[in-house]
Amino acid sequence: MDAELVVRAQEGDEDAFTEIATALCSRFARVAQNILSDVHLAEDATQRTLLEMWRNLPRLRDPERFEAWAYRILVNACRREGRGTKRWIQALAPTPDEDPAAARSFSTVAHRDQLERGFQRLSIEQRGVVVLHHYVSMPLREVADVLGIPTGTAHSRLSRAMKALRAALEADARTPEPTAPSQEGAR
Repeated sequence: MDAELVVRAQEGDEDAFTEIATALCSRFARVAQNILSDVHLAEDATQRTLLEMWRNLPRLRDPERFEAWAYRILVNACRREGRGTKRWIQALAPTPDEDPAAARSFSTVAHRDQLERGFQRLSIEQRGVVVLHHYVSMPLREVADVLGIPTGTAHSRLSRAMKALRAALEADARTPEPTAPSQEGAR
């Protein structure tokens, strides 16, 4: 993010903040949806993030660190939105570079569903690390900085999250598929 634009927004320039919000809104919504796995909660978290950014922007000490600061607000908003939500969650939204025809195939849908079920078993904190590191492509030291945790804790959360995800996928793979009743058994 352009530091000059951030400084203008810090000084109360609404047009500068609108430009910042426009640049970040869809990216933050995708990150929030990947963390929360719920479109409506992600929208709420994104709106909460933009509001908190506007309110707290004058207190940002280093405009060069704006994006890390903004991501921290987003992850905290996701935590607040995600507390206590135990509902069936939709699959991760496809990224723009995915082939729509492939996304519709049964095996792809089944794989995404299996991955989503495993992802839901992770805590919000683990999801945050996974999404920031693998989806946003942040190095773990930046993830740690964004989350306000030591780098070792970020490594530990990522390691535990990936281990839990692998275990969930392996458990699903071992579960036998239900078979349809035969025609003779139905008579």
